[in-house]
Amino acid sequence: MKVIISGGGTGGHIFPAVAIANELRRRQPDAEILFVGANGRMEMTRVPEAGYQIVGLDIAGLQRRLTPDNLLFPIKVMRAVRKAGKLIEDFRPDAIVGVGGYASAPVLLAGTSRGIPSLIQEQNSYAGLVNKLLARRVQRICVAYDGMEQFFPADKLVLTGNPVRMEIADGQRAEALSFFGLDARRPVLLVIGGSLGARTLNQATAAALPRLRDAGVQLLWQTGKVYYPEAQQQAAPFAAYNLNALEFVGRMDLAYAAADVVVSRAGALSVSELCLTGKPSILVPSPNVAEDHQTKNALALVRQDAALLVTDAEAATTLYDEALRLLATPSQQQKLAANIRQLARPQATTTIVDELLRLVGTPVNS
Repeated sequence: MKVIISGGGTGGHIFPAVAIANELRRRQPDAEILFVGANGRMEMTRVPEAGYQIVGLDIAGLQRRLTPDNLLFPIKVMRAVRKAGKLIEDFRPDAIVGVGGYASAPVLLAGTSRGIPSLIQEQNSYAGLVNKLLARRVQRICVAYDGMEQFFPADKLVLTGNPVRMEIADGQRAEALSFFGLDARRPVLLVIGGSLGARTLNQATAAALPRLRDAGVQLLWQTGKVYYPEAQQQAAPFAAYNLNALEFVGRMDLAYAAADVVVSRAGALSVSELCLTGKPSILVPSPNVAEDHQTKNALALVRQDAALLVTDAEAATTLYDEALRLLATPSQQQKLAANIRQLARPQATTTIVDELLRLVGTPVNS
């Protein structure tokens, strides 16, 4: 069995793609898996680190303002589709999986035009434009939220949830506190801005360091690579109080296990991990995403009393009021944790691979 998995750009696309590949390889050890990504993007290093081959396309997204790159965009897309077609003809896949990101569209366009069975994994509660356009061409659409028939043909939909790293929920608090050098008697706040970091969260967190110190709160603050040098300098005077700036958290299982409360962007992967770990959360959706899908992801939880929401515009003034209030209110933490845990779909990866195997006529066995 040969499969192409296309997409990437951020951890929110890459980690689910790798999870699907790992599950497919577990069940079909002889499967040949080829990733296709966008040159210069995160997947070009993260996918080989996970043990898979990847080929890059020269493709990027549209800018929000008129630029020379936007004028060249149609030409780049056509070139990417041609290269994707050549890859498909050489590799001869039995199926294609698109997980979103710049490279997903050219590969799915080239593949479906050649009659290759194809599957889309839509991670958000509000479907992206590209996936909506591709929906007519693919055979299966795996989604993470109810109500997605407003975007896609109902007969193609399968409610699966989002693939997440299952070990993310395996961390033990005692080990986590020891790993990060934290005090078991004091509350822990985890701040994560997504795999690329988040300027607003970082600015609000830096400004709140004296308040966190005075409240006796400990901090695990994932800044992202771009923001880390400045954040490290800002946090250095508070190191004795366990207020820690980290460029990237490699052991997210332990970070979640240590945390009493999480402040996070509302990307699909982050939301799915918060559901699986059952963490009381304050979501600050990024405004810099297509169709404002992070706000819609967050509202899907807020409407079920499973998370709190602070807008990006309000973060500088109200985020840490809300965070300190939640840290001081165990009863609200317990309610949010219970409600968000009900939304977890731990079998998402297995279900998606089931659908992929059915698509190519392979017997399903877990």
